[in-house]
Amino acid sequence: MPSSIVELALRYATASGSARTPIPTLQILRVDRAQERVHSVHRPSLCFIAQGAKEVSIGSTVFRYRSMQFCFSSVDLPVAGAVTEATPAKPYLCLALEIEPSVVLELASAGCAPDASNRSVRAIFVGESDVRMTEAFRRLLECLEHPLDVELLAPSVVREIIYHLLRGPYGNSVRDLGVQGSQTQRIAKAIEHLRHSFTQALRVEALARIAGMSGSSFHQHFKQVTTLTPLQYQKRLRLHEARRLLLSDPAGAADVGFKVGYESPSQFSREYSRLFGLPPIQEVTRALAQVAR
Repeated sequence: MPSSIVELALRYATASGSARTPIPTLQILRVDRAQERVHSVHRPSLCFIAQGAKEVSIGSTVFRYRSMQFCFSSVDLPVAGAVTEATPAKPYLCLALEIEPSVVLELASAGCAPDASNRSVRAIFVGESDVRMTEAFRRLLECLEHPLDVELLAPSVVREIIYHLLRGPYGNSVRDLGVQGSQTQRIAKAIEHLRHSFTQALRVEALARIAGMSGSSFHQHFKQVTTLTPLQYQKRLRLHEARRLLLSDPAGAADVGFKVGYESPSQFSREYSRLFGLPPIQEVTRALAQVAR
């Protein structure tokens, strides 16, 4: 009898954390206990839950998904994620598959996707995995057992998974990841610029030019795709980087706000507290206390 998808995932995710696999685009995430929110910038990917449940929030929008469901994102998104169902006996297991735009484009060009639309589509959604997609993920894990399977069979299984995504109810969102000139691709260009210049003053007009849109159109499409305004997106990038700096070098806490682009220490502290639940200095103190235990 073929091994179940949970059994196969546990062979490679033997401890809590992220397990890389011989397939470069596939990671297996395991969590043994429900956890508090973790803040990160979510890369374009398909996250399929084999066991357990998770909650992901972007601004005020919350996405919840569980076993045999998946979360798809087509642009970089600053998110807060929390595993809500996990125990050592029944850990949370997630197959995180990075989606390559070139494969999406190839399949879309072959007629496997809905027709192009001028409307913006949300860059993140939660969907139900059908029997065929679930079986494809199981076969993808089976490929890990043999190097030749990884080299020769895994790419076709990944294509099959992307095919099912494109043919599903959110095919437009998936399609726009790979098609040059789509609204998602144009917003992605602006996001890439933002990620490299978030410490500078926000100039929406410059971002709009990068995306090839008018200022008002860019603002509308950006929020439709990401669920955030450009200013909200920039703030989250700044605060995520500030938190990383604080936790890696607590001694430099006083200057972190300035390093990520804030001119007012009080505004930095206020916005940091709003996103992470504690003022910067208090969170550093808590982190140091946890390390010392």
